[in-house]
Amino acid sequence: MKTLFAGIALFGTIALASAQTITFDKTTYEYGAIKPNSDGTRFFNVTNTGDKPLIISNVKPSCGCTTPEFSQDPILPGKSAKIKVGYATANVGPFNKMIEVFSNDPVNSRSIIYIKGDVNANAPEPKVLTPAEQKAAAKVEKKAAKAAKKVAARN
Repeated sequence: MKTLFAGIALFGTIALASAQTITFDKTTYEYGAIKPNSDGTRFFNVTNTGDKPLIISNVKPSCGCTTPEFSQDPILPGKSAKIKVGYATANVGPFNKMIEVFSNDPVNSRSIIYIKGDVNANAPEPKVLTPAEQKAAAKVEKKAAKAAKKVAARN
């Protein structure tokens, strides 16, 4: 009987250690102060740090002013995908919105991400990045995603 329980416990431990794992580059996207009717689109990077395909089954915003877009295609181990989130910037004032992400991650089947900021007519004009600045920003973002992946792999 002890052998049976030990076998079941060992199998359960192996089953949990071998799974898909959802990891985000960031869980809150800070818009800062933005002008009314400006571009409210932002992206969250999602990485599968597990060893089985990760499937995002649903992404639900907390209200109708937030519109998420995502793919239900499997995210293979070590690969990444993006969740596109749009906010209706015609709504003037501060905002802090929750977005639920549902996946087949056995530990975090429901993850929460946030967007927040302030739609304000007195906000500074957005700075247009030069191609060199865009490249540098992309490099920094890629480096941050790689660091997040390493941290998740250790956990």
